[in-house]
Amino acid sequence: MSSIPINETTSLQPERCVIILDDGLPAGKAVNAAAVIALTVGQRHPALVGQPLIDGDRCEYPGLIPIGIPVLAASADQLKILLESCRAQDVDKVIFPVEGQETTRYDDFTAMVLGQKTEQLQLLGMAIIGGKKNVRKLTAQFKLFG
Repeated sequence: MSSIPINETTSLQPERCVIILDDGLPAGKAVNAAAVIALTVGQRHPALVGQPLIDGDRCEYPGLIPIGIPVLAASADQLKILLESCRAQDVDKVIFPVEGQETTRYDDFTAMVLGQKTEQLQLLGMAIIGGKKNVRKLTAQFKLFG
């Protein structure tokens, strides 16, 4: 999955999806980071969206992810190491750098990220999507967020 072009979706059915957040984030910023990351994961992996939900009155609602998304905690340094570790695994990743919460203008955000090398990025969170074995190998050391 690491070869999925950035601007494309995939029809592959990932077996596992995990979000890892900076353990120092206050609740509101953590929820924001997780929501932004999850929205991008859903766009990149539409196969992760389950069948529509239908209630007893036959009202239909969009489907949710049937495999769940554990939200784990890591230090800022651990997130940097994790990003580098993902390069050697067959996984897809979605990152959320600190600049994502420093401006409300997406053009400014992308310009700030463009001015940094990968090792300079300060991540507030990231998602890892792929096979169970690879994702578990990368995230086994982390505990649940909160």
